[in-house]
Amino acid sequence: MEDADFSDEFCRFVQGTLPSVDAAEVLLYLYREPGAGWLPRQIAEGLRGVRVSEADTAKYLQGFAASGLAAAQPDGGYRYAPANPTIGGYVQTLALAYEQRPVTLIRLIYALRDGKIRSFADAFKLRKS
Repeated sequence: MEDADFSDEFCRFVQGTLPSVDAAEVLLYLYREPGAGWLPRQIAEGLRGVRVSEADTAKYLQGFAASGLAAAQPDGGYRYAPANPTIGGYVQTLALAYEQRPVTLIRLIYALRDGKIRSFADAFKLRKS
């Protein structure tokens, strides 16, 4: 994986869909078992070495369904279901980055989140006329 794989489009995908590293963990859990449906509790319990609450997992899954990454099932579960090949490609890049360059990916997620906070705070700065 090269720096070029962290394209502007991929970074916008990460910024728009992954509010935290925990959310990335949940998405990758779905991605690794694309045909299976998972309840939030099952994912929260199945994440090894990661402590994500069932409530947070459910919140992330709802967001993924709203953004075309997952499909909600009648039993309350979710399965990986990218709405189009472009989104699927971003998730593949995410999985590759998580495997080969996890520190870079984690820094990216936090940097993009901090950027949102910074731009929100900047909106309230008083400007001299």
